[in-house]
Amino acid sequence: MTANSEPAISADEARALAWLLRWYAEMGVDLAVDAEPHNRLPEKDLGEPRRIAAPHEPATRTPQPMLSTDAAAQSARDAAAAAQTLEELRAELLAFEGCALKATATQLVFADGNPDAEIMIVGEAPGAEEDRLGRPFVGRAGQLLDKMLAAISLDRRNVYIANVVPWRPPGNRTPTPLETSACLPFMRRQIELVRPKILVCLGAAATQTLLGTREGIMRIRGRWHEYDMAGTKIPAIAMLHPAYLLRQPSHKKFAWQDLRQLAKMMQKIGN
Repeated sequence: MTANSEPAISADEARALAWLLRWYAEMGVDLAVDAEPHNRLPEKDLGEPRRIAAPHEPATRTPQPMLSTDAAAQSARDAAAAAQTLEELRAELLAFEGCALKATATQLVFADGNPDAEIMIVGEAPGAEEDRLGRPFVGRAGQLLDKMLAAISLDRRNVYIANVVPWRPPGNRTPTPLETSACLPFMRRQIELVRPKILVCLGAAATQTLLGTREGIMRIRGRWHEYDMAGTKIPAIAMLHPAYLLRQPSHKKFAWQDLRQLAKMMQKIGN
């Protein structure tokens, strides 16, 4: 071994490192947020933590202790009800400390598209690309969604897109019921502020959360329901999530059937 060469690691060390990498992957650690590691869950007695601000987020806010379940639910309801505009709602979400996903996500992923659109599309939660860029549906699933919209002469200029949960779950796992319920008041308020004429729920999680059903997505997709938007009933339809269609391309035929249903409803309401 020369003076400048790196010492070789032992077989035991190699196995330990391989085990650690597998553990990281299973825990959802699949993305380097910053060049240097940061303690994002500091102990209270360590003093005020240093936080690296993500894009589109104020740099001066210091993380607060997570709220209890009941306190988080009440805080979410109060904060959502106080927002009178989409910008105010976004600010309330940035300040909200009732969802643990905020501590592990890079940034808030609020919405994309036209807030004056008559069609609102709601998915489940951001993925890695969405977390990095701060916009929903910009990864492979988002590219497929754009193609689906184009098939019925739509694009992001005439739809509004958001997710039930605006922070990425580690490893792109499904949000837990606790995480979803913590964010639900904000999503309901977001729908009220946009006031769409048609609501599109992408995937089982968004459908079951917003339409209050336990039916599986293959049973409920393609059927029209009513969504209660603060006393105003609007038509809502469930569709297969683009991420699911990437895994099951043979089911794109169902997506096309559902898109045709959406196009017919657009004609009916005069869009």
